[in-house]
Amino acid sequence: MTTAESFERIYQRASDRKGGSKALEALLGQSVSAEQLARIPDNMLLAELTKKVFQSGFVWRVVRQKWPGFCEVFFDFDIEKMLLMSDEMLEAKARDERIIRNASKVFTIRHNAQMIDDVAQKHGSFARFIADWPCSDIIGLWAYLKQHGARLGGNTGPYALRAIGKDTFILSEDVEAYLRATKVFDGGINSKRSLQQIQQQFNLWQQQSGRSLQHISQIIALSVGENIVGMAQ
Repeated sequence: MTTAESFERIYQRASDRKGGSKALEALLGQSVSAEQLARIPDNMLLAELTKKVFQSGFVWRVVRQKWPGFCEVFFDFDIEKMLLMSDEMLEAKARDERIIRNASKVFTIRHNAQMIDDVAQKHGSFARFIADWPCSDIIGLWAYLKQHGARLGGNTGPYALRAIGKDTFILSEDVEAYLRATKVFDGGINSKRSLQQIQQQFNLWQQQSGRSLQHISQIIALSVGENIVGMAQ
């Protein structure tokens, strides 16, 4: 049985650790409205998915430094142009010194462009599809990205959603440790059962607080562990 605390208690501990509620609130990021998200061009969403794929297991700073080169090499991630790229073209681009040369990750660009195009055919745009997905089942959106996209499992998909402004929690090390310590889940972190238990608990905290999933997970992270100052996930 879960021993998770009320959100009020979690918030108070985080506030105490950060020097008061004003200081704590200043550390929290912001998502965007559904309508703002729905207006984002699909090529920009493909760019963000690609950035997170390349950042996974790599130094984020290097990816940021190389990013202008990625935009040049991949035509600002124009969906139609990505879909027209042959294997030979992708292999050639994977050798371009302007980008991080990782062929298997380069091939995800076309795969994820196809996912975006397939969704856009049914929903008008990939951005609208993401915007309309209910945050009370954000793990369902994670599962969709993992199943239909390339290399979007684990925290890669959630980080990409967070980056484009979709409200989501992140299972960072501190958040996972808290959820496990309070018995919110007791199996593998990525099992369907565990994720459902975690979603249910976040939904409960959201009902208690009226806050976004992003704020809740950030406040949890700031309430535990060794972090004393700075941004949490």
